[in-house]
Amino acid sequence: QVQLVESGGGLVQPGGSLRLSCAASGSISRARAVGWYRQAPGNQRELVATITSGDSTNYADSVKGRFTISRDNAKNTVYLQMNSLKPEDTAVYYCNVQYSVFSYWGQGTQVTVSS
Repeated sequence: QVQLVESGGGLVQPGGSLRLSCAASGSISRARAVGWYRQAPGNQRELVATITSGDSTNYADSVKGRFTISRDNAKNTVYLQMNSLKPEDTAVYYCNVQYSVFSYWGQGTQVTVSS
């Protein structure tokens, strides 16, 4: 069992930045992929960004050029740098770590973009 704890969410004005962190209780170096997903009220959970064990990244079209995902295997931590935030980025952001057999989710952190 791997526990994931997200942090870094909050209220930010449009155009602002936030950096989310996801600390894992276990090693993420052996994970096939780690990623961030988000869910806005009334919407399904959607992919934001993923990064594989080989450091290949994938982003939702809506965040390309604004968000950057990274991982620090030594700290077992995944980051999401979010720049030029828009009101439509408002959602609960979830961290996911996918191993060969099991997949784990964090509890989520709220991001609200509003003036």
